[in-house]
Amino acid sequence: MSRIRGTQWSRRMLACLVVLGVAFALPSAVTAAPTVTMVAKAVPIKGYPHTGNILGAGAALQSKFTISGSEYGGFPAPLIGVKFYGPHGAKLHPQGFATCAPTTLEQSGPGRCSKKSLAGPKGSASGVVSFGTERVHETVSVQPFFAPGGRLQFYVDGTTPVSIEILSKGRVLNAAPPFGPTVVAEVPLIESVPGALDASAQEINVTVGAAYKRGKKKAYYITVPKKCPRGGFPLKAVMEFGNVSNPHVLGETAEATYKAPCPKR
Repeated sequence: MSRIRGTQWSRRMLACLVVLGVAFALPSAVTAAPTVTMVAKAVPIKGYPHTGNILGAGAALQSKFTISGSEYGGFPAPLIGVKFYGPHGAKLHPQGFATCAPTTLEQSGPGRCSKKSLAGPKGSASGVVSFGTERVHETVSVQPFFAPGGRLQFYVDGTTPVSIEILSKGRVLNAAPPFGPTVVAEVPLIESVPGALDASAQEINVTVGAAYKRGKKKAYYITVPKKCPRGGFPLKAVMEFGNVSNPHVLGETAEATYKAPCPKR
């Protein structure tokens, strides 16, 4: 039986410990959470004067989210959920707006939905899709719709290099001050070809807000708070990302906060 002398044993043990240390350090680097930034503001509703960033007025909320990360094949892990917190004092009025059933969007697309069920103008999102080991950029459209029960939904449509038609379903809640109306949306995974990495989102631009006229009466889905706290309206987004090993389960979350500018007096 051969033996390892004390000095040799120490060196080999040290080498093993170094290897183990590297091995245990790797998962934390691989599963590091993506980072998210956000900017948002109240904007006018097309065709409706005296709307926008005006205290107590109707408005649309324009939001932009930027996602950074490299933990999933050099890009952020797949986005699977979004929670968006509006400011305290903002009001949502879904009553009177037409809706489109989620099954209609899933089975037939937006062409079968009434234009009166649009919850805002068409937005966009960009990121990367996979073909084997190749990662390719793609931009898709994001169209918000009103859904039954006071809910919101977002129809995502892309054509090249991958044909994408998915529906992100959301529900509306109320959060404690300093926040108010909150949209909680699920985001389906996008697999371009079987076995490839799921799509990674890098930027999302979406505007939610609509209005309608009934006689001389005007109704707005969103109304701006009647008061603006010092420093601006507080907003928050919490984004949920799939686990890098199994994107179908929750991995990391990332939070972004922003203060939208108060109306000019």
